[in-house]
Amino acid sequence: MAELRMRDDRANGRLEAFEGGTYVGVVVYFVLTAEPHALVAVHTVVEDGHEGKGVAGALVREFYAIAARAGVPVVPLCPYAAVWAERHPDEAPAAPSAVVRAAKDQLTATPSLW
Repeated sequence: MAELRMRDDRANGRLEAFEGGTYVGVVVYFVLTAEPHALVAVHTVVEDGHEGKGVAGALVREFYAIAARAGVPVVPLCPYAAVWAERHPDEAPAAPSAVVRAAKDQLTATPSLW
């Protein structure tokens, strides 16, 4: 796999990955409106032909790194991100249960976030 370049499009809730100039994947997310403003991953997608190259893992790793730099937790509602977090507990600290509940409530109340 060539080196990936990540672009955080916070306004649209998209962490996008590019290989060279080609778009190869995304973590779709939203920012929790309640304190602490957690980043909530709702979907991870890798484009056809780029599966199995580590794109999804690199996206989720960068997503956690962005949250760590911002000092906020991650709520991995995306099944892939949740499994990745379980496998990498040193890079993916668990969010407090109250934050997870608030994220689920916000997603339920605003389905357009997904």
